[in-house]
Amino acid sequence: MSTWDDLAVGFAPHPRIDNPLKVSDFVRYQGASGDFNPIHHDPEFAAKAGFPTVFAVGMLGAGRLATYVTDWFGPDNVRKFGVRFKEQAWPGDELTYAGAVIERREENGERLVDLELRCTRQTGGIHLTGWATVIVP
Repeated sequence: MSTWDDLAVGFAPHPRIDNPLKVSDFVRYQGASGDFNPIHHDPEFAAKAGFPTVFAVGMLGAGRLATYVTDWFGPDNVRKFGVRFKEQAWPGDELTYAGAVIERREENGERLVDLELRCTRQTGGIHLTGWATVIVP
């Protein structure tokens, strides 16, 4: 975990590069979340909808980006977290999770840090962007 003194505006820890996505990752996430949309696991269904194949459930990447933040600051220190979906991630994609400090301040006796987050594909495309506010004990 980073300390207050480490967290200057612009500070960015090492990004996390994930294993290439597999359809089984999508299916496991769907089972855990209850989102059984076949577009994420049935290639024939995805093709009929106009896609070249199945694609990742967006919240799978969002959850992994959230884990990047909680591994950095601890789950009890997250005050806000959000994402915006930008482009799909496909089987075989290798996603990289990264973040940087964009603001730090003290409010009501707490040290707060705002983060800008992103999840990119190996192509350079942005799968999703995100933001978070955390407290630094």
